[in-house]
Amino acid sequence: MDDLISVVIPSYNGEKYIKETIKSIQKQKFNHEIIVIDDISTDKTAEIAKKMGCRVIVNKEHKGQVAGKNTGIRESKGNYWLTIDQDDMLTDNALEILYNKMQENSSYKIVMAQLKDFCSSDTPEQKNFCKPEPFYGILTGSTLFKKEVFDIIGDFREDIITGDVIDLTNRLHKANIEIVKLPFISCDRRIHANNYGRTNQSDEYKDYAKILRERIKLQK
Repeated sequence: MDDLISVVIPSYNGEKYIKETIKSIQKQKFNHEIIVIDDISTDKTAEIAKKMGCRVIVNKEHKGQVAGKNTGIRESKGNYWLTIDQDDMLTDNALEILYNKMQENSSYKIVMAQLKDFCSSDTPEQKNFCKPEPFYGILTGSTLFKKEVFDIIGDFREDIITGDVIDLTNRLHKANIEIVKLPFISCDRRIHANNYGRTNQSDEYKDYAKILRERIKLQK
């Protein structure tokens, strides 16, 4: 389906916020499908997503967020692909704006918009962790891919937990695939006490060190 955007939500115990995430996608005027990859949640995440009409795939074993993205690539029906965290929200018309930018040039394969932090109302003490200005960041509701990109560079690496973004960026650079930036906020990024990146910060440092060591070996 050429004009279908597959929106993938890797999830784990996300019942607190995932309803708002799904609603923000369902409000989009562009043709889309929502695929929730549930990593054996112990709460009602999968049940909520099913009731809201999403396609839900529940893992048979705990695999992690990165593996969820790969499952989402394989299971998606659209030629365009976007992933969003279970606690973030797309802004109005985000999919349409990203898609229209992609159509401006046939060579465009990735379009990246901006994210804007907001402090979740239930954790006001996290306000200091919010970035004051919009910023660019690959994935997390900000980036639309032509799915063919993954045929070129391969899937996300599942042997790293939080360093998948820097690894992906490196592989895109090697393949000479340009990321086209769009000065538009496509995603409201929720800051709260259990953000994935913050709770896995020690793993992030290990992953970055691992990727750096690999790059140094290749340069020798």
